[in-house]
Amino acid sequence: MRIVLLSGGSGKRLWPLSNEIRSKIFLKLLESPDGVKESMIQRICRQLESAGLLPYTSIVTHQSQIEITINHIGDRVPIISEPHKRGTFTAVALAAAYFHSKVHADADETVCIIPVDLFVEESFFHIFHQMPHILSQSQADLALLGTTPTHASSQYGYIVPKIQNKAEYYPVAQFVEKPDANHASLLIQKNALWNCGVFAFSLRFMLSYLSSRGLPVEYEEWLDRYEQLPELSFDHEVVEKTGHTVVIPYGGTWNDLGSWDTLANHLGSSVVGLGQVSDDSVNTQLVNELSFPVHVIDVSDIIVAASADGILVASKTNANRIKQQVNSILRRPMYDERRWGTCRVLDYSKTEKETETLIKKIELHAGKNMSYHSHQKRREVWTVISGSGELILEGRLSTIETGDVIQIPCGAKHTVKAITPLVFIEVQIGNDLNEEDITRVAVTWEKAIEYGNKGEPPA
Repeated sequence: MRIVLLSGGSGKRLWPLSNEIRSKIFLKLLESPDGVKESMIQRICRQLESAGLLPYTSIVTHQSQIEITINHIGDRVPIISEPHKRGTFTAVALAAAYFHSKVHADADETVCIIPVDLFVEESFFHIFHQMPHILSQSQADLALLGTTPTHASSQYGYIVPKIQNKAEYYPVAQFVEKPDANHASLLIQKNALWNCGVFAFSLRFMLSYLSSRGLPVEYEEWLDRYEQLPELSFDHEVVEKTGHTVVIPYGGTWNDLGSWDTLANHLGSSVVGLGQVSDDSVNTQLVNELSFPVHVIDVSDIIVAASADGILVASKTNANRIKQQVNSILRRPMYDERRWGTCRVLDYSKTEKETETLIKKIELHAGKNMSYHSHQKRREVWTVISGSGELILEGRLSTIETGDVIQIPCGAKHTVKAITPLVFIEVQIGNDLNEEDITRVAVTWEKAIEYGNKGEPPA
């Protein structure tokens, strides 16, 4: 069996804490068993490991989120990289093609698709051990997980089962993706279940499905086509068009943490970060990442979220409208996480002569290093404000410490490794400052040293 975690997102629903790089699954807002804050992706990987499923797990995510994924869960889980964001159907198809042509998995293996933004009990994951048996016994093409609705919502898919006697699973009579509230009420009267976002099928089924629609089953072909593909949903493309489907009822806790309204119920406190919420502000939550306090007085049923990217004040019931509004205000993300640490934008300016200046605060974890890389459209000035490390600049190795200033010319290859936690201010100066202006030569520190010694890319 293979587990596939669908990871990513546009970073709009939980703005301003989330952005196009740090999507909602990377926000460390949930309470772990040991009392430490953890992210959605850390929680689900912890639960998969407890259920004995993590060794069989892979993650599909956009290439821009590989480093932040590694920063949260390490390198224990293989990552299948998407070159562009193209929806859940394309992500699932890419994973199937990867298993088929790169891993050479058995066509009869069961593949289970799970979204990362779920809040469930550990018992939820024990169901996956039964998926191969259920698919085999029922001879179904697809197996879904469904839970009893608590209200008529237009945010979820609905599965109407053919219920006769109490059973481990039921044939699916109808699947409706995100109906309006009135239609949802009618479906609930037919004993409809909320779709938990989980899909299980044999690899053979998915490969056959792709072939029948003239789509490739080879991984490299999918990568070549990715940029031209439309954004497609697995629910619309596969679930709604597959006749022989079964649903497994799940009676435990299940929440989709895709909005401020649902996430607020799992924060564990009315205040996260600096600030206060008055006692007469009933059912109000404050999440503040800024270094100065925010106070909320006598305002109930709202969410207040503040970060370097902006401030949101919204009623909990309508906070999801930020997804539409943020389209017109998207700008450079002010906070980012990488496999080596974090970076925060402090200031940006542009002169009349088109010279741009970007100032960042860079924090590297002890023992971590940046890639050995260069930039063609900017020079950089680093000022070390705390800690110590090692610097490779154009092949020359040296140590750096608090107070040092490093000049990095345009085109110069460079990298840094933190000996102790290392913090420095980076000033970028150029005429076109963007994240795509980077040429990576080596990722590991050992390869960077090897390149510096030889003067050519390592093998």
